[in-house]
Formats: sequence, structure tokens, C-alpha cells
Amino acid sequence: MTTSSKIVMYGTPWCGDCRRARRVFDQNKTSYEYIDIEQDDAARAYVEQVNKGSQSVPTIVFSDGSILVEPSSAVLTAKLQQLGLNVA
Repeated sequence: MTTSSKIVMYGTPWCGDCRRARRVFDQNKTSYEYIDIEQDDAARAYVEQVNKGSQSVPTIVFSDGSILVEPSSAVLTAKLQQLGLNVA
């Protein structure tokens, strides 16, 4: 995956919405970088900044600069389609 098409997902291992988002990526063979905000203080601070002080996860940052927070599977799939990625 090139840097220009990079997707970064901030999450935690115990978060059900994070596991669901990862399944959407995996089922669609979409490459992404996963960052555990419990293990990365800078990532946790970024998530709090983006979410007005909340540690809302998953927070997903796309190559076009857009951000989705706690998206449903349908919303995440639609975003992948919008980016021109092959979606099953």
C-alpha cells in the first residue's frame, strides 16, 4: 500500500466496534495500520484531540484526510467504495 492510500485505525483490543471495523477491512482485503491507543500515548492524545477530549474508538483516518469515528459496517464499506477500493 502506498502512503497516499494509507488508512490508519486507532482502537483498543477490548472494543467490539474496533473488532467489527477490522473484520470489514479484512473481509475486503483492505490494508490499514492499526494503532492501539492504550499502548501509544501520542495516538491516545491524537484521538482525544480529534474527538473533543473523548477516547472514541475506532477513530479511522483515511488518505483523503477524512475521519470516521465509530462507523457502522455499512458506513465504513461505503467509505471504502468512495475511495475506489474493491469491496466485496
